[in-house]
Amino acid sequence: MLECAYLFMVVKISLDYIYCKGLQQFLLDLNFNPQLPLKKLFIILFIAIGLPFVAHSQTFELKGEVKDQYQEPVAFASVFLLTVKDSVLVKGSSADENGSFLFSDIAEGLYFLNASYVGQTSENLAIEIIKDTKIGALIIEQQAEQLNEVTVTSNKPVVKREVDRIVFNVENTVISQNSSWDILSQTPGVIIMGDDLKVRNRTTTVYINNRKVQLSSEEVRSLLENYQGENIKSVEVIHNPPASYDAEGGSILNIVTSKNLSVGYKGNVNVGYTQGVFPKYNFGTSHFYKTKKLNVNANYNYSPKKEFKNTLNTTNFIEDGDVLSIWDTDFDQIIRSNTHAAGLVVDYDFNDKNTLSFTSNGQFQPKRDSDFFQETTIKDAVGVLDSIFTTNSFLDEKKNNISGDLTFKHQFKDQANLTVNAHYTYFDLGRNQNVNSNYFMPNGSFIRDFSFSTIADQQIEIQTAQLDYTDYFGSVFFETGIKGAFINSESRLDFFLQNNGTEFIPNLSDDYIYDESVYAGYFSMSKDWEKWSIKTGLRAEHTESSGVSVNVSNINALSYFELFPSLYILHTINKNHSLSFDYSRKVERPRYEDLNPFRTYVNERTIVEGNPNLTPSFSHNFNLNYTLNQEYFFDFYYRDNGKYISTITFQDNDNLVLRDVTQNVLESTSYGFDFSYGKSITNNWYLYSYISLFHEEESFLALQSDEYSFTNDFNGAYVDLTNYITLSKDGSFKGELGLVYMSGWLQGSFIQEETTNLTVGLRKSFLNNRAILSVSANDLLGKYNGYVSSKYLNQDNGYITTPETQYVKFGFTYNFGNFRLEDNQRGIDKIERERLK
Repeated sequence: MLECAYLFMVVKISLDYIYCKGLQQFLLDLNFNPQLPLKKLFIILFIAIGLPFVAHSQTFELKGEVKDQYQEPVAFASVFLLTVKDSVLVKGSSADENGSFLFSDIAEGLYFLNASYVGQTSENLAIEIIKDTKIGALIIEQQAEQLNEVTVTSNKPVVKREVDRIVFNVENTVISQNSSWDILSQTPGVIIMGDDLKVRNRTTTVYINNRKVQLSSEEVRSLLENYQGENIKSVEVIHNPPASYDAEGGSILNIVTSKNLSVGYKGNVNVGYTQGVFPKYNFGTSHFYKTKKLNVNANYNYSPKKEFKNTLNTTNFIEDGDVLSIWDTDFDQIIRSNTHAAGLVVDYDFNDKNTLSFTSNGQFQPKRDSDFFQETTIKDAVGVLDSIFTTNSFLDEKKNNISGDLTFKHQFKDQANLTVNAHYTYFDLGRNQNVNSNYFMPNGSFIRDFSFSTIADQQIEIQTAQLDYTDYFGSVFFETGIKGAFINSESRLDFFLQNNGTEFIPNLSDDYIYDESVYAGYFSMSKDWEKWSIKTGLRAEHTESSGVSVNVSNINALSYFELFPSLYILHTINKNHSLSFDYSRKVERPRYEDLNPFRTYVNERTIVEGNPNLTPSFSHNFNLNYTLNQEYFFDFYYRDNGKYISTITFQDNDNLVLRDVTQNVLESTSYGFDFSYGKSITNNWYLYSYISLFHEEESFLALQSDEYSFTNDFNGAYVDLTNYITLSKDGSFKGELGLVYMSGWLQGSFIQEETTNLTVGLRKSFLNNRAILSVSANDLLGKYNGYVSSKYLNQDNGYITTPETQYVKFGFTYNFGNFRLEDNQRGIDKIERERLK
């Protein structure tokens, strides 16, 4: 931490020095030498490139703050600069999370200034601009005591295009009563695939208040399903994340939570019941307490589940171009789990300039038991039954995921901000498996059996430290920062044959140790004119990683330095039309489990294996967007995915084995057109629509086809139509009706056939809005799951997996305490996660 602070002082002093004497003299005074070590040279280059250009003009700046009557900042309030003569809007802006705002390029003259938040407005402040001006505070009277007499009418969600992102404002709208998962699934451009949130056919990363939440897909869904939508102010869809975000990964969904402005206590309890094949339950409670300086948020959720999943698989093993053997498998899975999730956030404001925040999250899964049963029929080429084998297996898992986050933020007098963050995560997974297969003749007579067991565990530690600094240089907003991330992972697998007693098999066992260090620095500059907004940045990352397999004495070490530029341009032609363009370069690093060389056996003929030789892949991402009336959004995108990391299934025709292998593809590209539109058809009916036409292409090395290079491609369409209907005059009774259609999908060597999902939901609030009862149904047509097939060269296999997508869900929430101020509630800042699965 001291090193971070020292580097920040060097940057700040160096910037001042360069302004005074110039870059050339700065380098001479440093005794600049071309042979400087890379890290010193990088720091100097980083400072030089990050130096913004400031031009002087006959316009001025206006700074200030928005506060309530208790002198508490009003975060994200809207601020307006109006003409005195006829109150015509000159400029508009939003305050930041500290209530601070800034207007640039203001012509000399007299103006009115006011601010508003959640329907409450400050008085007009008359102000004369003849120089750069800083005012005191605009006061918005927060009439909390009167809210019991007010009926809040939900509005339609508002979609706004900003220079580097799309902002989906949901606070106080018709969908704000949904869970966070439901809100994300209804965000423009977001596609739900099982437990995965995808944007443009790639899994996206979820952030909460700019903190990464990279748990497994299942854990992210569990987290968001139990996180109430009333906490959310907006969702930001960032197709090409700017330099302040990690270079790793593709698009980002950043959840911006509201902030609790009211002193006092409030809380809620919620319960849920879901009826699918098996019943499921969940219980949760959240509590909020705020004083003038202290803000505390604690929550807990418990989810016991019993789930069912069925997979039907067909593999045609081929010899010399003809079908040799046909294997049909019926695979049933019953999974029982108990999951506890808890979170705590404590914010303490020492004064209006210094804030310390502590966040802790834990997900504990002491039980996850899975019973698997497979029956496979083996036939010859003409369909005559040759033999049958069955597999019974039991999988026992235990998992813990604990994290802590400490953040200090200091605001300087001139609106500059310094933020220091430290983070720690500990992840522990234990997994034991017992597998028994029995082989039979067509008449049912026993042939032989095969049994084995495995004991596996994995521990991962993640430590990060980050320092960020933001400031204005004239009318240019400047961001810079440094970060270090350190990951240590150890995985162990012991394999035992159980046919004649227990026999340890060394060559199928292993101990894999993986270490990774990432050092990063970035700068970003942005500027707004009357009709133009431009933002550009550069991120530099140096990565060192080492993977050691004890069994095979294999060491895979990587060390590389990469630059990641980004550029965003937004042109507002007039109030009805705008154009934007953005570009970024990104990296995808292998996940820990993908690097792990272990083999996981579904049975002795179906294997999932990792690949310690995976390398990072780099992508180039381009977007061109047109917006009409802030209602119609047209997006054209092209993405060069590079040597994308993909999991591909190969059938070994010689040994009659299926293998899921993770590997770098040879090349991958994606392009398409997205259209989204939201419209209030009537006062009680809001329609949201999203249409995507896309092309996906992926070339990979076909390992079981003489390592032939094969290209798989697909042209597809995705349509989402969701209706939000208010069914009562007072707005207490609402309904939703949604239809999602997908013509197909590309998944490595597989192509998924078309799917359709029809959903319906009802929500009723009563007891003076203290209680909310909801019911929803999913997959009413039974067409949510599609058949997936891989057919090329000597490969011919496919499957359809049917989890419990047809279900009815009931939910009940009861609010107590000062619950009517939930609009301003601040949700918990979730912590950064790296590549956990």
